[in-house]
Amino acid sequence: MAATSFVAASLLRRAALPLGFALSHPLKNNKLSYQTTLLTFPPTPRLTSSASGLCHLAQAVKGDVAELLKGVGDKTVIEEVKRILEMARRASSRREILHTNFLTPPVMKESMVALTKLADLKAVFQGGYPQAERCRISVGHPDVLTSDPDIIAALSITGNFGFQPCSHGDFLGAILGTGIAREKVGDVILQGEKGAQVIIVPELIDFLMSSLDKVGNVPVSVTKIPLISIDYEPPSTKSFKTIEASARIDAIASAGFKISRSKLVDLIRDGDVRLNWTPVTKNGATLKAGDIVSVRGKGRLKIGEINTTRKGKFAIELIRYL
Repeated sequence: MAATSFVAASLLRRAALPLGFALSHPLKNNKLSYQTTLLTFPPTPRLTSSASGLCHLAQAVKGDVAELLKGVGDKTVIEEVKRILEMARRASSRREILHTNFLTPPVMKESMVALTKLADLKAVFQGGYPQAERCRISVGHPDVLTSDPDIIAALSITGNFGFQPCSHGDFLGAILGTGIAREKVGDVILQGEKGAQVIIVPELIDFLMSSLDKVGNVPVSVTKIPLISIDYEPPSTKSFKTIEASARIDAIASAGFKISRSKLVDLIRDGDVRLNWTPVTKNGATLKAGDIVSVRGKGRLKIGEINTTRKGKFAIELIRYL
């Protein structure tokens, strides 16, 4: 897959489950994700001495983590990026290539920003296609990481969904029901009546092909497909505006999903609401432009432009994914 410059990362528009590194046992207690194309991010200039470079890398990871993560506000993302930085230190010092599992967009973005500040390190991420949300990062010394690692595979799940349409959650639930962990799967791309395409770690291809035989009540067949056959179309959206007294998530999300505020509070309490892929625990969380709110069974909502009215209220643009 073609390499892309670091500028692409800053342009990712689609931005959490805890990240996991590539472990030997890919099933229970790990997790799934979504696909993304491989991007190569050039390292910062290396020091003249390789030994000095490794020392610089270890020093940066151990002593300057706060500086590397400056500006990252989400504590969960910070902890996950710290783990990736430590993995990068090991990979560079041992002259080996290590891979994460699929990461959420916020973790991927902040990890790549931090990794590109380190010397004697190369990092690439991939997820199957250019618009993919979730991806895996590979890290290693530039002398070792010389080509794109083969760590992404794709499957086609087909069946007669003409009379029994299945949602993204139906396909994901069926995959998880086989025992596969969440971070081991990338994007699930719906294909209408034909079914869906799924990005997954290569080591689980055979397992899923033999284990998944039904999605909802629809019998399915699962076949491996080349990444070039991934058929992606941007999701349909609907934009509208709402006027709210505050920018709290319970107020805005209830308006966006057309449900009562009390119902939204119940969904938050039950763990069914996520903000930028992280479970929401407080209904008073404040939203800002660019935030993504998802509600189990309801879909996804993006916060657009937020303006203050003359009466001190908030005029908010909402973008609903259909």
